[in-house]
Amino acid sequence: MANNYFITDHCIIEKGKVLHNGQEVFAMPEAAFPDFAKQAYKHLNTDYAKFFKMDNLSKLSFLAADILLKEYIADGSNNTALLFANSSSSLDTDVKYNDSIADKDDYFPSPAVFVYTLPNICMGEISIKHKLYTENSFFIFEAFNPEFFAAYAQALLDTAKADRVLCGWVDFLKDDYKAFMYLVSKEQGTAHTKENIQTLYNN
Repeated sequence: MANNYFITDHCIIEKGKVLHNGQEVFAMPEAAFPDFAKQAYKHLNTDYAKFFKMDNLSKLSFLAADILLKEYIADGSNNTALLFANSSSSLDTDVKYNDSIADKDDYFPSPAVFVYTLPNICMGEISIKHKLYTENSFFIFEAFNPEFFAAYAQALLDTAKADRVLCGWVDFLKDDYKAFMYLVSKEQGTAHTKENIQTLYNN
């Protein structure tokens, strides 16, 4: 099948920095993730009351997605599918929940933590904020897989499941995290190929 789709916008969040289309828009490289996320939320004018109740994976995903979706949603263009993946699933939160129930003498399971023990919960938060009722899928791979993103996003667009796809690699485990997201559609931009996806991810 011919590839007539293009990457129009991309964002990377890692090591205390936020990059939008290659330009640094916020940085707190020495900060722990909770402090970094809180200040990034304020700096980027993110507006979502539930943000501070989210787990780390959802905060990371939400910040990156919000940067890319704001202008499109403002124009009423909310026919955007979500295609996410990572390598550690929701393990960061799973460990915290397990710790809360491991001690029989101090057994205190937290519903607020338990609700985030599935990686795709972050997609729900993004969909609620931006009123997305489109297809969404979350996959687990050992490593970043640009070929998968290229093929799956093209299939969604070829079959008219959405007008654009927000693709994202969002991984969080302990102090190691990275969000790489990009929008793909028929609008002109960088050709949507596995090589270009990998290049943007590496930058």
